[in-house]
Amino acid sequence: MFPIPSVQDQVSPEEWQLRCDLAAAYRLVALHGWSDLVFTHISARLPGPGHQFLINPYGLMFEEITASSLIRIDQAGNKLQDSPFPINPAGFTIHSAVHAAREDAQCVLHTHTRAGVAVAAQQCGVLPISQQSTFVLASLAYHGYEGVAFRPDEQPRLQADLGDANFLCLRNHGLLTVGRSVADAFLAMYVFESACQIQIAAQAGGALTEVHPAIIAGTAHAMKVQTGGLGGAFVWPALIRKLERMDPGYRT
Repeated sequence: MFPIPSVQDQVSPEEWQLRCDLAAAYRLVALHGWSDLVFTHISARLPGPGHQFLINPYGLMFEEITASSLIRIDQAGNKLQDSPFPINPAGFTIHSAVHAAREDAQCVLHTHTRAGVAVAAQQCGVLPISQQSTFVLASLAYHGYEGVAFRPDEQPRLQADLGDANFLCLRNHGLLTVGRSVADAFLAMYVFESACQIQIAAQAGGALTEVHPAIIAGTAHAMKVQTGGLGGAFVWPALIRKLERMDPGYRT
């Protein structure tokens, strides 16, 4: 499809594994129908003391991204490796703000799905009407819309709004999840997107039944029980097996 030479022999085993996981996340986002043509990003912090990241080559569809095509950048969004593809520094504004404020944010995943933007546009935000929503509401923050996110002066406000939450609803814009790993960020987005799809569908029917607040307060423990304390790592191997059956090209 593109003559992109492998970089596996040019990077550490840890970076190569991260590249494969991140490329898999891009392919899985496309597979689930969450991509927005070539827009939005998933970023991952590289191992080591420096703040360097991997991000998608701007202009490729998510289903085209490979481990070797991912581009290494710095905190300001500058390219740190040769690549025939550009990056979108403006698109990294949100991601760089989150990575800078959260040392635990190895991966930041942002989407513009129809259901996600629809809920982000509702004054009520995420409603406690499904099991999925309870997991989101246990760690949810909101950030008001300030236009296309390319101005650095917005970053402190976004960081303050996010705080220590792992789910961020960007009003009138979309959804964002933070994870200690690519797997954690992906599982969080799966739950977030599911909660939004359920909410839009439920609102088309009759009166809604809300979950009791006491149940929401206990969902952090419930999620640990559900995944055996592994979080996204519990489902990630199964997702990779599915991707291998359908499209193993991500790891080239």
